[in-house]
Order: sequence, then structure tokens, then C-alpha cells
Amino acid sequence: MKIRESISANSASMRQKIGRLFELATEKILALDRVWDPSRGSPVFTVEGVYTARGWTEWTQGFQFGMPLLVFDATGLETMLELGRSRTVERMAPHLTHTGVHDHGFNNVSTYGNLLRLMNEGRIPENPWERRFYELALKVSGAVQAARWSRIEGGGGYIYSFNGPHSLFVDTIRSLRALAISHGLGHALMGENDTRISLLGRLVDHARATARHSVYYGEGRDHYDVRGRVAHESIFNLNDGRYRCPNSQQGYSPFSTWTRGLAWAMLGFAEELEFLETLPDEDLAPLGGKAAIRAEWLKAALATSDFYILNTAADGIPYWDTGAPLLEKLGDWRGRPADPFNACEPVDSSAAAIAAQALLRLGRHLNDSRYFQAGLTVLDTLLEEPYLSVSSTHQGLILHSVYHRPNGWDRTPDGGSVPRGESSMWGDYHALEAALYVHRLATGAPDLAFFSAVRR
Repeated sequence: MKIRESISANSASMRQKIGRLFELATEKILALDRVWDPSRGSPVFTVEGVYTARGWTEWTQGFQFGMPLLVFDATGLETMLELGRSRTVERMAPHLTHTGVHDHGFNNVSTYGNLLRLMNEGRIPENPWERRFYELALKVSGAVQAARWSRIEGGGGYIYSFNGPHSLFVDTIRSLRALAISHGLGHALMGENDTRISLLGRLVDHARATARHSVYYGEGRDHYDVRGRVAHESIFNLNDGRYRCPNSQQGYSPFSTWTRGLAWAMLGFAEELEFLETLPDEDLAPLGGKAAIRAEWLKAALATSDFYILNTAADGIPYWDTGAPLLEKLGDWRGRPADPFNACEPVDSSAAAIAAQALLRLGRHLNDSRYFQAGLTVLDTLLEEPYLSVSSTHQGLILHSVYHRPNGWDRTPDGGSVPRGESSMWGDYHALEAALYVHRLATGAPDLAFFSAVRR
């Protein structure tokens, strides 16, 4: 990536681009809500510009109803607040007690969490019963997510993926927000014989497992150990809890880096570092101590962010996997802007949307302009065509997203050879979230933080 130092979060140009994004989002959110049939499940990604469901796991509905809440936050449009709030109340309850997924942070923090945050910030009127409703939902969600637990050799463990108890997904680092909020609200998971299980303890253990097994540091762990490389899935032996090998469900191989998985790691660790600073030292002493925890999380955040900067195109947009087999045919693909219309390998704008926020947060947390400007570089690219979807006939907001390349789920246009031109719920949501983060900085509002759902 060629980091552009000239971009400013406060510039008229950035404000105009962010304003346009939220205007387009308002139109597209309302249009989708008018036509979407809830009996189909959740919208996942577009096919020929029309959102469609895809049965695999229910992890995107929180983005659908979280997006209008982000638009309300930026614009004050009451219609967006009412849409996000009413749909959350009507349709999100099954996600609170869903024991079969690792996605509670995606679904429930994006909806109930945003609503409680907005109430804490005084953006929506204080209502005791409404507050208790959101708090109860978030308490339950964090505990249910933490119950999905596998133990590993030497102590600790991880929230296992929908693949089963042997499987740790790097994605789940961002679902730790559900545990953090539930813990902050004073909740715990109750186990056998009334054992009180600390949600903060499970959060720290899962993040530790992710840092040690999902992220590589160039320390000779295997032949393909490159600093910042990320494995989508880590496999464990359930008989003794030992780590066995890397794997990948949505990337090209266990030994290459699926860039959306990389972006999840970047953002997850950056946000958890912010959260860590809000916790008293004594709460963390039994878990290894605040300094040691911060050092391990920071090591992972820096390694993954540096890898992203080194292994994306010049404009900050990544191709879907850094080891994709036909990337070599693109020549010096790192040295020029990404080409979503190439005939070899697809880009993934959704990975860029997630990574933009990660870089912005890490840069602000460390007061390091290199990472912050890298985040602005990525966001600025996404806010313009060919990534910004300006057509009223296309239901998506950010174009050229990829879901599952190995399974062939992404649409390739007639006459083309690689997927392009489509959008995803997670890509659209995270583009809005990154834009809102910058908008709040530019307007002097408090930093956008998931843990603002907890009053302090």
C-alpha cells in the first residue's frame, strides 16, 4: 500500500464523501427493507445487484438492522433509528440464544449494543425499561457465546466455530465484544454446580489462543511462517487439547492468508486493546496481568496490520487471498491500484472496509500517524467508484466483495472469469462503521467504541 499522508479526516473532501456514503446508505437500507421477505432468513450478499440469502450460518442479520443505527448516529434521521430499533425488537431475539454460532458480536453488538450505546450517549431518550431490555439482551448474548468453549493443553481455551469443538476461527476475535459488554454489565456465565465463570477470563483466554495460534510472527513456527500471516482456522485435538495444524475454510490454503480473516484479526485486536485500557489492573492480575496481556495483543495487532500494509495493492484494497494462485499473472500487483475487473483473481472490498477501521483505531490508540493514514487511505478508496455503489438499482453499498471463493458462491458476470460487482452485508456495514468512526472524530464527538454500551 502507498500510504497517502495528504488525506485528512477533517477535510471538506472527506466530509463530502462520508456524507454521500450515508445518503446512499439511507436510500438502499429503506429500499431493501421494503422488499425483503423475513421468511427467507437474513440477506447475505448480492447476486446481480439484488440481496439474497445463503444458508450456511445466520451471521448477517445484525448488520442489516445495525446499519440504520449507524446512519442515525451520523445523520440524526429518526426514520433510521425507528427502523433499526423496531427490527431489532421484532427479529433479533433468536440470535441472543443461538448456541450454534460464533457470531454473537456481529449480530447482537451491532444491534442491541449500538442501541444501548446511543442511549448512554444521550442520542436517544433515557427509558429505564428500554435500557433494561437492551442490557438483558447483551448479558444473555455474551454468556451464551462464552458457553461455546473448548479447553486447550496447558490451560485456557477458545470459543469454537460452527465447524465444531476442534475449530478456532480467527473471525471470532471480534465476537469477544459480546463477552466484554456482558462482563461490563456485571454478568457471568453460570456452569455446573453453580460455578461462576468469568466472561472476562474467557475473553482473555480466547484472545490469547488467537494470538498464539491464528497469527504468525516470523519466528520459525513452520516453513511458511511470515510475520503477520493469519490462518483462518486452527485445528485442535479434542482428546488432549493440543494444537495440530492451520486450516482454511474461505481462503486458498492453510498456508496462505485469506485477507478478510486477516482484517478480522486486525480489527479485533485493535478494539480489544482499547477495551483493555478501561479495565482496572486488579481485574486482570489473575489472568496474567495487564502489561503481559497488552503486550501479546499489541504484538498481534502490529504484525497483522504491517502484513496488510505490505500485501495490499497501492490503494489499500486487497485481493481475496495473498496466496491466490493466479496473482503472479498480475505482475507487480502491490505496486499499483487494485483492479477489480482483472481476469485472474478477485479483490475483496469487504476485507478493506474491516481493515480500514482497524488501521484507524490502531493508529489512534498508539498515536501513530502511519497506521492512521493507512486507514484513511483505504477508506478514501472505498468512498469512490468503482467501489462505491451509486446505482439505485443495485441494493449493495460497497461493490466487489467476495464471500466464499473456494465454494464458488460469488457471482461471476457473464463472459467474465472472476467474481466482481457484488456487495455483502458485512462489507456494507463495516464501511459505514469506519466512516462513522472518522465522522465522529472530525466533528469532535466521543470516539466510537463498542464498550460505550456500558455506563462508567
